Amino acid sequence: MSRSILDEAHIHPAIRETIANNHADIVQEVQAAIAQNDIVIVGMGQNPFPKKARKLLDQRRLAYKYLEYGNYLGAWRRRNALKMWTGWPTFPMVFVKGVLVGGASDLRKLIDNGELARLLSGKA
Repeated sequence: MSRSILDEAHIHPAIRETIANNHADIVQEVQAAIAQNDIVIVGMGQNPFPKKARKLLDQRRLAYKYLEYGNYLGAWRRRNALKMWTGWPTFPMVFVKGVLVGGASDLRKLIDNGELARLLSGKA
């Protein structure tokens, strides 16, 4: 699967640094969490879906790192950097063993079909 991203040749050199540094801190924080944890959930306040994903993992006593950035009324520009980085349009963003697996409903499917256990065991 190839995702359409504007080629660097089509970005004027004068703005490339601005693009590269756009809320890079939040992306780096998530990357660090992904490198250090088997499961990472990135969410936002007031959104019920990150809570659903966390509840699914809590019920199974699976450890995870939760990162929360703002809510519907704030920090949307920072969250937008994560959406641009991943290509995933909604929250939560669930990562398992460094791989973006989707959101809460996608996590539910992985649990139900046994894929989450396989991913965590390294047998996927």
